[in-house]
Amino acid sequence: MDNNNNHYLLCFFMIIFLVGHDHEGLRKGVEGLGCNWGLQATHPLNPNIVVKLMKENGFNKVKLFEADPGALKALGRSGIQVMIGIPNELLAPIASSVSVASAWVEQNVSKYISTNGVDVRYVAVGNEPFLTTYGDKFLNTTFPALQNIQAALIKAGLGRQVKATVPLNADVYQSADSGLPSTGDFRSDIHYLMTSIVKFLSDNGAPLTINIYPFLSLYADPNFPIDFAFFNASGAAPVVDGSITYTNVFEANFDTLISALEKNGFASLPVIIGEVGWPTDGDPNANLVYAQRFNQGLIDRINQGKGTPKRSSPPEIYIFALIDEDKKSIQPGNFERHWGMFNFDGTLKYPLNVGNGSSLVAAKGVKYLSRQWCVMSPQASTTDPNFPGSVEYACTYEIMIDVGKHELPPKTPSSSAAARGKHSYSVMALVFVLALMMKVCVV
Repeated sequence: MDNNNNHYLLCFFMIIFLVGHDHEGLRKGVEGLGCNWGLQATHPLNPNIVVKLMKENGFNKVKLFEADPGALKALGRSGIQVMIGIPNELLAPIASSVSVASAWVEQNVSKYISTNGVDVRYVAVGNEPFLTTYGDKFLNTTFPALQNIQAALIKAGLGRQVKATVPLNADVYQSADSGLPSTGDFRSDIHYLMTSIVKFLSDNGAPLTINIYPFLSLYADPNFPIDFAFFNASGAAPVVDGSITYTNVFEANFDTLISALEKNGFASLPVIIGEVGWPTDGDPNANLVYAQRFNQGLIDRINQGKGTPKRSSPPEIYIFALIDEDKKSIQPGNFERHWGMFNFDGTLKYPLNVGNGSSLVAAKGVKYLSRQWCVMSPQASTTDPNFPGSVEYACTYEIMIDVGKHELPPKTPSSSAAARGKHSYSVMALVFVLALMMKVCVV
């Protein structure tokens, strides 16, 4: 037993505790490959382009964080299975009554199934509502909301087809001081709540959804052994837990959850990995090389149908994320806007082999705005009290006039993620502001 690595494994769970954070047209190779499609972007891609992007790259499952009409309509009859999310701010009203839950299900699930042919499989009630950083904000509303959504699904005749689950951060469970996965159990302050939720999921044939982020280990602890965060690495000393040897933190983390389920009488409860991935910017360890290394290892595991020492069957996995989101909060860290395998415009960040010799391909049919400067209106004045706010808006949103809802700023020749996004346009914005102040007309 390597006590030093056990220390790092225990540290991983402490970090999570603190940081929180087969159909026509589908490429064959990876079975059951899922992704997260976030919509917090200043220049969103056309939903139909995104759906085509998923299909061409073999993603047959997608997790949405909200019931976005455009995304759901585009997913209709696509052959892609869908998990629809309910934002945390809706937990309280949905928890208040079954009628509110029924109205939500009718508007956001039933309608898209019957009218658009969307293959909805899950409703994700909340998003990591038990993060320690939230305190008790959602402790009293999450479980009632889950119960009411399940009741609403049954009432709508969807109880067998659509299951309600709760995506939780891995900080809802932890290991003992030894840091060994076999000592895993649910967090003491929410133990009763977690066992109640797990029992409810089990009774309704629904899975538990967990988000696992090995990247956060490196982000919070510079001494964390880098190789232990990746798959198929030989540089890190393994963690020995009885007869089981762990060579990566993903398996150790997942099996800590399985131990918690076993301890509480739910050894066979299905588990979904709702989010797992690696960012490409915003931190020294958030880079293209590490992201490619991690996600390639993850896809290889899925492709091989590989489970963990305690669960030989592979879990359903949703990679986080498909596309960068430049409107996300950076409160957890500057990396929050850079989780995508694809840039905001659907261009590929790094190559990934998805099986059978196939590699990821970029989005097709993306329309870009023409290369041009924004110029100050002849009627505008730098003495106008609204001038500073207008300049701030221009700098924040890359000073591009969006002449079409889904058109994007022009491509840049830079290969770095930062230069493709706001950084390069911030330079343009600075030049633009200086030009305004000098009363120079730029065309």
